[in-house]
Amino acid sequence: MFIGHFATGLAAKAVAPKTSLGTLFFGAQFIDLLWPTLLLVGLEQVRIAPGITVVTPLDFVSYPISHSLLAVTAWGALVGLLYWLARRRVAAAVIVGLLVVSHWVLDLLVHRPDLPLLAWDSPRVGLGIWNSLAATIAVEGLLFAAGLWIYLRATHAKDRIGSIGLWALAGLLVLIYAANLTGPPPPSVTAIAWLGQLQWLFVVMAWWVDRHREPRIA
Repeated sequence: MFIGHFATGLAAKAVAPKTSLGTLFFGAQFIDLLWPTLLLVGLEQVRIAPGITVVTPLDFVSYPISHSLLAVTAWGALVGLLYWLARRRVAAAVIVGLLVVSHWVLDLLVHRPDLPLLAWDSPRVGLGIWNSLAATIAVEGLLFAAGLWIYLRATHAKDRIGSIGLWALAGLLVLIYAANLTGPPPPSVTAIAWLGQLQWLFVVMAWWVDRHREPRIA
């Protein structure tokens, strides 16, 4: 799951209008922002195994710190608490925390049974939509289109940057998603980890675009 996660951040703007889209993206992608660093320091492991699923060649050998349900729930509580401490907005803090947990729920749809429930020695789950390219594109495409539509209905551009910037961000996400689907397997695990760090760019872009938009008045 890639653009589907950003869809939840876009959609959340409708219920957290005062919260920056950058913060919402951060919540929605938090565990995938954490995971590359854990790979680099050797705390989690992934293996490149072309053909393991139709969509992705990655075999997620061990990632209980970033992707177990237990850990993700704890991360969601922590991120929500930190947002509350910074902004003192209870409802928005809950939404940001739930966005963190939503990442695991969406991953459950697409992953093969490799998502741990508790920790290292625990059952693993996954519904395996990644075994079908058509189903993967349909699910993620519909999620992203719905999220973008909700964001567009919840906000309007204050200037040209707010309009052009949003479509540039959406286009970049779709372009990278298409490249991931059609490109060759990554050359190494180290490359995966460093390329994963580039996801911070989307958080920054979302923050910048959202500064040039404002909530619609009902």
